[in-house]
Amino acid sequence: MTGCLSIRKKFLSLKLCYCPNLVGMKEVFKNIFQFYYLGFRSMDLGKKLWMIILIKLIILFLILRVFFFPNYLKSNFKTDEQRSNHVIEQLTK
Repeated sequence: MTGCLSIRKKFLSLKLCYCPNLVGMKEVFKNIFQFYYLGFRSMDLGKKLWMIILIKLIILFLILRVFFFPNYLKSNFKTDEQRSNHVIEQLTK
């Protein structure tokens, strides 16, 4: 089953085709990549929004983790055996 879909926008022209053979699949992936590449390249507001999202993720996962989620087990127990005993004790309560 083969079929093609053509998309034409102001700054974008894309032709997506489904072909069962491997050569056709390479063309499909190339077309999909070009679709997203040209879409992100022509964005104005979208680039700013993606930057805000990335900055928020960096703040959440890198900065807040250090201050609000300290390593409780490492700071309160010296050996792995003590840590594992504490975890088992807490889970079986």
